[in-house]
Amino acid sequence: MKLVLDTHIHTISSGHAYSTITENAREAYKKGLQLICMTDHGPKMPGAAHLWYFGNLKVLPEKIEGVEILKGVEANIMDEEGNLDLPEGILKKLDIVIASLHDVCFEPSDDIERNTKAIINAIKNPYVDIIGHPGNPIYPIDIEKVLMAAKEYGKFIEINNSSFVSSRKGSEENCFLIAKKAKEMGVKIAVGSDAHVSFDVGRFDEALKVIKNAGITEDLVLNTDVGKIKEYLKEKKRKIGGEEE
Repeated sequence: MKLVLDTHIHTISSGHAYSTITENAREAYKKGLQLICMTDHGPKMPGAAHLWYFGNLKVLPEKIEGVEILKGVEANIMDEEGNLDLPEGILKKLDIVIASLHDVCFEPSDDIERNTKAIINAIKNPYVDIIGHPGNPIYPIDIEKVLMAAKEYGKFIEINNSSFVSSRKGSEENCFLIAKKAKEMGVKIAVGSDAHVSFDVGRFDEALKVIKNAGITEDLVLNTDVGKIKEYLKEKKRKIGGEEE
């Protein structure tokens, strides 16, 4: 399976990443990617950028180093109600929004109901597109309920390559179960490198193993065609516009 875009990439603006937007785009071009999403951590992550950073992403060109750029965020889910660390006024300006649980913003717990509720409420947010690294073992969830919500609201569940390489140790089993259930339920997934340095942009090797072992087919994977993400975003804009009218 060939992936032509990366939905989850960080820059130095995340506070604990090491490459610029240009460096990330240059690496993406070298690896044959057509599109990348700049998704720096939301402002409640220690060391992350100010709200104004996300509000001003519009100044970025549509292409850098020959690669199309989507401007986004990896927002922090802050509570059981699924509230994020960016206001609606900022979220509506962004192309792509990942919502994730991080231990500095949402206390880890074995309470499956609590964790599941937080993610499902984030899924219900019309501006959220992708749930980031839901296989994190410090946040056990009811996989079926989360995937049912993702399917109902037309959102993507992430298979995060970094979870198998450099972060969230012990994610393999959960991610495989998520991918397998997604296959059974027809829930669409996004594959993110979660790169925190340019050399990891477009690194999908371990995630692809999980996808293959779970029997995920190309039609369920967002990253196989730039047209898929553009069509999704066009439909999202139409839906939000309709709700606001």
